[in-house]
Amino acid sequence: MDIKINSTNGNGKAPTNSTVGHPPTVPCHPISPAPLTSASEATLGRHVARRLVQAGVNDVFSVPGDFNLTLLDHLLAEPGLNLIGCCNELNAGYAADGYARARGVGACVVTFTVGGLSVLNAIAGAYSENLPVICIVGGPNSNDYGTNRILHHTIGLPDFSQELRCFQTITCYQAVVNNLEDAHEQIDTAISTALKESKPVYISISCNLPAIPHPTFSREPVPFSLNPKVSNQRGLEAAVEATLTILSKAVKPVMVGGPKIRVAKAKSAFVELAGTSGYPVAVMPSAKGLVPENLPHFIGTYWGAVSTAFCAEIVESADAYIFAGPIFNDYSSVGYSLLLKKEKAIIVEPDRVIVANGPAFGCVYMKDFLQALAKRIKKNTTAYENYRRIFVPHGQPLESAPKEPLRVNILFKHIQNLLSGNTAVIAETGDSWFNCQKLKLPEGCGYEFQMQYGSIGWSVGATLGYAQAATDKRVIACIGDGSFQVTAQDVSTMIRCGQNTIIFLINNGGYTIEVEIHDGPYNVIKNWNYTGLVDAIHNDEGNCWTAKVTCEEELKDAIETATGPKHDCLCFIEVIVHKDDTSKELLEWGSRVSAANSRLPNPQ
Repeated sequence: MDIKINSTNGNGKAPTNSTVGHPPTVPCHPISPAPLTSASEATLGRHVARRLVQAGVNDVFSVPGDFNLTLLDHLLAEPGLNLIGCCNELNAGYAADGYARARGVGACVVTFTVGGLSVLNAIAGAYSENLPVICIVGGPNSNDYGTNRILHHTIGLPDFSQELRCFQTITCYQAVVNNLEDAHEQIDTAISTALKESKPVYISISCNLPAIPHPTFSREPVPFSLNPKVSNQRGLEAAVEATLTILSKAVKPVMVGGPKIRVAKAKSAFVELAGTSGYPVAVMPSAKGLVPENLPHFIGTYWGAVSTAFCAEIVESADAYIFAGPIFNDYSSVGYSLLLKKEKAIIVEPDRVIVANGPAFGCVYMKDFLQALAKRIKKNTTAYENYRRIFVPHGQPLESAPKEPLRVNILFKHIQNLLSGNTAVIAETGDSWFNCQKLKLPEGCGYEFQMQYGSIGWSVGATLGYAQAATDKRVIACIGDGSFQVTAQDVSTMIRCGQNTIIFLINNGGYTIEVEIHDGPYNVIKNWNYTGLVDAIHNDEGNCWTAKVTCEEELKDAIETATGPKHDCLCFIEVIVHKDDTSKELLEWGSRVSAANSRLPNPQ
């Protein structure tokens, strides 16, 4: 059955039963419904706005510039679409990334070149994480194309293609809309491609076109749909047979979930196979939050030498392992140190299956394969029984002495107690990767981080976007001081939007993750008065509360306030810890990544 992208209702709002997106969120500020005058609504700008709402976008993150101002007017006029101004383009892109994680699709609007090149880093990160982000750029006047003129906001050459060429490498489709005749087709193709490929797309719209009516932009545009991806049936059957041949000989097989489960939309199929197989279930670090941790045979995070206790031993001693949607890079492999063997592995990609050293079966989709395998697999609990034999419960951190300087393990003990099905965790690049990995997620608790791209500062914008989309959850963001200094400005947007996120700013005086890979004076940063900065940003406008804590007693008081009288406002808690207070996992991981980075050149 086709997946429909719903047309708008008569009032211009997306239906609440959208099969692609979700119900509209509470807007940052109310937008009055536009009058139903056909001439003003049959424009390119309103068509773009309606298509975004139909795709599931109800909040667009933007930075104004002279090339996109008219377009922004038309986005503002669309009921059901909320325009959120960000402090810079990078954060707008990060916010669209976070929004897409919670909603399934996100969007940002910037201006030509000077804005487009600023948002590139965020769009590249979304591409690496397989997130459908629609990046819209207000482009030059259509009359300027082909005239050899030099425009402002460019590098001073009469060539308008620089921005496009940059986006071609980090988006799956690019549309340059500089005439009305094919604008409808280009925009529809771009948005549908983003949804089908689960990757970002680029749309440039000439600044003089959004307000012009055209017959193709009717008030009720022709709905379009996404054809579902269907596996080649014979290939699917062959892949299942080849997999069963391997698994039938295995004594202690295991399952490991990877990050591409998200793009394959195969979470339920993975859970179904986990239930019928009886195998131990682990996740790769970048898949944390994609697989429920309350599964009966869940054993934790498989991350080589820095795995959850007893998890690596079970995975690496298995005689067969099913990896669903893995990414094996130098970070996830801990400097290429995983003890895995190809001949034991069934690698299930979103669109193909690779069985041990045997054949690869193309046009076989992960969801179909896992469901088909679940129907035929024989239950085998041997490996999980081995895990239960060797498992020893985790110890508790040492109790703090009165007024003892706060330790990171004490901080995360209290963060663990905050988690529920009504919360979501955003983990910034750095030591928060490792400390947040150890959190046990209750059923329904969200979890996001950016492991593949690993851009420091990602979490500020992503927290803004995720919280705007997931209004049913309170976001808990764990951000290091070095990362926060990159993108701190958009805390102001969180306050303006009335969000009630809890931000734990971990102040340890530098780039701790870099210190453990290769130390130097460049890893030390200027210390800020972070609570003072946020108080200045707050400026007594909106709901914001800050606290600075140095010991467990102060942390308890701050958390009690954040979850009690200040539960409905943004809470910023600066946590002062020692510069060398890191997780043991980071120490191990850092030394192995350092060894991988410092390999000498091979002889020529």
